[in-house]
Amino acid sequence: MNASPRVTVAGAGVLGLTTALALADAGCRVTVADPGGPNASSVAAGMIAPVFEAVLDETARPYPDLLLSARDLWPALAARAGIVLDRSGALAVGRDAWLDGLAAAFARLGQRPTELGGVTARGLAAGLSEAFPRALLSREDWRVDARPALAALAAAAREAGVGFVSEPVRGRGQSDVLVVATGAAQELLEVAPELSVLSPIKGHIVRVASPSCGAVVRAEGVYASPGAEMIFGATMEAGRTDAGVDEALATPLLAGGLKLFPGLAGAQVEISAGIRAATRDGLPLVGWSEAEPGVILATGARRNGWLLAPLVARIVAACVTGRERGPYADRMDPARFRASLWD
Repeated sequence: MNASPRVTVAGAGVLGLTTALALADAGCRVTVADPGGPNASSVAAGMIAPVFEAVLDETARPYPDLLLSARDLWPALAARAGIVLDRSGALAVGRDAWLDGLAAAFARLGQRPTELGGVTARGLAAGLSEAFPRALLSREDWRVDARPALAALAAAAREAGVGFVSEPVRGRGQSDVLVVATGAAQELLEVAPELSVLSPIKGHIVRVASPSCGAVVRAEGVYASPGAEMIFGATMEAGRTDAGVDEALATPLLAGGLKLFPGLAGAQVEISAGIRAATRDGLPLVGWSEAEPGVILATGARRNGWLLAPLVARIVAACVTGRERGPYADRMDPARFRASLWD
């Protein structure tokens, strides 16, 4: 491959934009192609939460080292793109039995949350209900504001020389490399048949028009993520591909969030829905397609797209430039699904 390969990145979500920036920094001539409209990365709380994800989600539980390593790449990415990285941490509140179970799950991961009283917890999460006399705190989980962070990534990519076109991609065309970062979309299945192993997951979040700061708060069935607005999330609706908002599914999120932050009752609410893509092992597809020369996949991060973005970008840039891919590339290589794909 030539010293300055031409790369088309299909998709302008967090994986596509972060990858485009990494490729441009590596000396590639990069174009991001995306037809426009909302994407799953914008319908997200921007959580960079390796510990609580591994504690609460059994699909993520086998990969705490990978998730923490991805998290550790974020300070450099945030500085590079001008993204505000909030390291306030995350709190868990709720029934004693639930919190005790979380503490045991932390211990199994080699983590130890800090036990807090309610007054201290409310000092870390302004407006948190006085109904919670106890909390667990992890400083290992961070966050960004998803919408401003996407805009910052796009701006940094443009400044690095990345071009943007508002159109769908049909194939590699005249590019040396096509990076498929299209989420759950299947339009590029012909050139990247590995996309067939992805399953869609629809998710709703509720944005409450109240700027806030402090720690993320997690409870049974809901989280509250502060920022330019408070976000309550999130549903996980496996197999659904329609991006329409279902208020009946979002209503419990709002109710649960207002139990955490009752002072937000009556504030303006926006409900959003997006479609994520997932593999059966919960890790994305990152690496060369075996079916089509010059095609790389960077998609399928389930609910951890924001967390995994800098690690995915580093692996893709290594693939294109011929550098060492690092210790986690094999775990995410699309070839791990070879048997099911070609049977």
